[in-house]
Amino acid sequence: MDRKYLFTSESVGEGHPDKLCDQISDAILDECLRQDKESHVACETFACQSLIMVGGELNTNAYVDIQQVARDVAQKIGYSNPDYGLDYKSMAVTNMIHSQSQDINQGVMGEGLEKFKGQQGAGDQGMMFGFACKETPELMPAPVMYSHKLMIESARMRKAGEVKWFRPDSKSQVTIEYEGHRPVRIDTVVVSQQHDPGISHEEIESTIIEKLIKPVLEPTGLLDSNTKFHINPTGQFCIGGPVGDAGLTGRKIIVDTYGGMGRHGGGAFSGKDPSKVDRSAAYMARYIAKNIVAADLAERCEIQLAYAIGVPYPVSIMAETFGTSVVPEEKIVEAVKKVFDCTPAGIISTLDLKRPIYLPTASYGHFGRPDFPWEQTNKVDALKKEIK
Repeated sequence: MDRKYLFTSESVGEGHPDKLCDQISDAILDECLRQDKESHVACETFACQSLIMVGGELNTNAYVDIQQVARDVAQKIGYSNPDYGLDYKSMAVTNMIHSQSQDINQGVMGEGLEKFKGQQGAGDQGMMFGFACKETPELMPAPVMYSHKLMIESARMRKAGEVKWFRPDSKSQVTIEYEGHRPVRIDTVVVSQQHDPGISHEEIESTIIEKLIKPVLEPTGLLDSNTKFHINPTGQFCIGGPVGDAGLTGRKIIVDTYGGMGRHGGGAFSGKDPSKVDRSAAYMARYIAKNIVAADLAERCEIQLAYAIGVPYPVSIMAETFGTSVVPEEKIVEAVKKVFDCTPAGIISTLDLKRPIYLPTASYGHFGRPDFPWEQTNKVDALKKEIK
């Protein structure tokens, strides 16, 4: 008999202080790649009250107006009112960026050890994970996908003026009851939505449940009469954004990936160019896992890729299917090695990553969204052929 349990994932809105920082870092990366596709970027952003500080390392021929990029991102999110504590027009922007270490650069460029000469090495050591499952049409875990959809709709309603007292900062959390690997009902939904002063909690609760949660989640068929709702559980959420909580690039890595379902190697994504395998290999691992599930080789699949700095190939590849595969996992790994080029250079080429495509990834998750190249399922036939 399948075990029953609850699993919870969260998402945060684009106005969350950490996500503000992720978006500024990725906007800077995109501007570098727009002008110079060979740019090497490791860009970090810190936000606190009316201050944005940008630091990190760049090796690029591009000229980037850091001040303007940061202000454009804040304006697009909706930080356009001094009452919010952060206003794109008046906020201070400090630029602390410097050039990349030559010790790192020579390994990436294939100029390090003699035995790796001329081959692009990994930009760092580490392990990256990708995950896919059949819980949703996006082949993503349901709790994190539904949490993201709540935040996407919250931002749309705010920007469309449908709820005039919504402010930019917001968070969501969805708890799902499972039987085995199958979602059977939504147990709890939590939404914390920043709002203007003077709005009663009754109005906030009614608006969010009736106009946000139900339209988004009722189509799943998993809401029922016992689903619990916690709306702005502290009672008031007027002070938000970087005034309420300092922000930092790379601090929402579980929101960015699978909501805690499946493992995480620990490396953040935003502000890093694709020579950093923290980012590019995590995208490749998702691409592999999604194609394995789409090929019906497994109901669930987790892929691990591991790298050593300067080494031009993965040091290990692992597949875990949680007892759902139709063939031995060793056979899946052998097929993966033949179908997918997991070298750092091969990943960049396969997914065409030297393009300014990264700002949209910096809010609402890096996976489960069809516009991203690592979400393609164009290797299904090749995998099936290798397995046969």
